[in-house]
Amino acid sequence: MKFNNNNKRYNDYSSFIKEQFSERVQKISLDTGFTCPNRDGSKGIGGCTYCNNNTFNPNYCKPEKSITQQLDEGITFFSKKYKTQRYLAYFQAYTNTYADINLVKQLYNEAVNHPKVIGLVIGTRPDCINPDLIDFLSSLSKEYFISLEFGVESTLDKTLKDVNRCHSFQETVDAYELAKNKGLHLGAHMIIGLPGETKNDILNHATKLSKLPINSLKLHHLQIVKHTMMAHQFKKTPEKFSLYSAEEYIDLITDFVALLRPDIIIERFISESPKHLLIAPNWNGLKNFEIVAKIDKQLIEKNLWQGKNR
Repeated sequence: MKFNNNNKRYNDYSSFIKEQFSERVQKISLDTGFTCPNRDGSKGIGGCTYCNNNTFNPNYCKPEKSITQQLDEGITFFSKKYKTQRYLAYFQAYTNTYADINLVKQLYNEAVNHPKVIGLVIGTRPDCINPDLIDFLSSLSKEYFISLEFGVESTLDKTLKDVNRCHSFQETVDAYELAKNKGLHLGAHMIIGLPGETKNDILNHATKLSKLPINSLKLHHLQIVKHTMMAHQFKKTPEKFSLYSAEEYIDLITDFVALLRPDIIIERFISESPKHLLIAPNWNGLKNFEIVAKIDKQLIEKNLWQGKNR
């Protein structure tokens, strides 16, 4: 195999950013105030059972502020640490294409017109896009870096139903088919360890994901956080959950990576919910970089690399 510039056994995101841009790039999270079709009653209520958006929204990120104000405050925050860098406007919270198409276009245009913004990262659901939106994003991609990230979460319809996603995996497949070859960087988000999924189910996700036209992948382990339906389920029937220890997760992820198409960029392996919101699992405060180091080490020990076992 050929290792990348960081001597990683997988395609890591930081190497991609260095190759794509000539300077440091930082994402600035934004909150449009949009909702989701499984929250507002059009497809369901309550949202995804695991979802609490407070686990990742920074303090400056408030929907009552304009996109420009959120960008300015985010840039002020990050520029204290890094003096020279450009920014990607990250439409992160809830479903960022779930609104009137003209409003969506207005907000995206406002973001790219900021002098320090060089592109967009848009988080959304696979059932909340349409040809008009894709054509608009495709036109923006001629001047800006445009990343469209779908919450896949699972490739199993039973799991998607159980966590109240209110869409099927086939809708995910259809969404990527609509968005491919349009100049967009296509991302996927997956939760590893959702209730009822076996190790074989999870490893099969890697095989199914590899058939999609995705450029990058975000992984994270299932976390039970406060103020969610899943927190109530976990308290009532904890036996239905198979939460991984850090060691078990690292072992599983190295096997997952070996099944993944080798050109897919792995953006992250875990996420860290705030301590005051996290119920389980308890990984004793292990940080993202510590988990990554352990994954790197275990890939070497198991003599695995991305795509080896495809």
